[in-house]
Amino acid sequence: MAAEETASLPRHPRPLGGDTARNLPTAAWSLTAQVLNNGPVPQMLRDGRKPEWLRARMPGGAGYERLKQIVDTHRLHTVCQEASCPNMGECWSRGSATIMILGDTCTRSCGFCNVKTGRPAEIDFDEPRRVAESLRLMGLKHVVITCVNRDELPDGGAAIWAETIERTHDACPDMSIEALVGDFCGDESALQVVIDSRPEILSHNLETVRRMHAAVRPQARYERSLAVLAQIKANGLVTKTGIMVGIGERDDEVLELIDDVQRESRADILTVGQYLRPTRNHLPVDRWVTPGMFDEYRREALARGFRVCQSGPLVRSSYHADEVGAEVLAERRRG
Repeated sequence: MAAEETASLPRHPRPLGGDTARNLPTAAWSLTAQVLNNGPVPQMLRDGRKPEWLRARMPGGAGYERLKQIVDTHRLHTVCQEASCPNMGECWSRGSATIMILGDTCTRSCGFCNVKTGRPAEIDFDEPRRVAESLRLMGLKHVVITCVNRDELPDGGAAIWAETIERTHDACPDMSIEALVGDFCGDESALQVVIDSRPEILSHNLETVRRMHAAVRPQARYERSLAVLAQIKANGLVTKTGIMVGIGERDDEVLELIDDVQRESRADILTVGQYLRPTRNHLPVDRWVTPGMFDEYRREALARGFRVCQSGPLVRSSYHADEVGAEVLAERRRG
């Protein structure tokens, strides 16, 4: 991206409101156009077809219905629903969901995300209690809790985060908690509030390589996210991050990101999955990454220092997080 384009991108949250397409900066779309114009667009991308390895399980079954009833009864939000996750059918059927706190409206407008953006509602101070009670009823061994960005709040929602984790630990003493947080606009004290509530795993997603950040995460910063991971790791927590591929990056840039994360934080867990365009208002898919290439990402991540790497077309941040969490936490207990 040209220096003048980079300089024009906002360094602070833009005014709230509007849909993702309207809020994305012009520079973001022009960058993506440049990426796609670097070579011929494959026929599958031109006609919208997905490769056969991207077929996901449809929702249904007793486990799915039971979990949906608990979510609906307690008026919870899940990233599974809000972000149109392709794995919702599989995960809910096996009793696994990712709870989303701080409402369902995000103050940011990332080019890949289907969570709605706009002006959020007032903080629901009863949410931590409801989340803890619903998780007690679910009877899970491991849960992933994530959030929308609440950049309009002085602490970015850190106090609600901490209360949710603490109440859940009290209500579910045998359950491990994986918290997937934003960057709190670089506020180290806000992040520390969440760290001090001691979730078993604390995750923050880089989402994409350095070059693509302006297009994919216009209100985030690559270096700031690396600093978040470094602070988490420095406090002794199991540290996790995740990225998408197929959104305009090159394979060598993925390896550079892996090296950057290990150099700055020595994070424990990495997830790598295929970007899927939620709507026409979102950034286009640049390529379908093959299962063989995902295997290569995994080999490289392990060789370069990650303890666990989940890498595959349908992998998402919380995909089989219970199994991965159990593996890493058991290893840590063994010393």
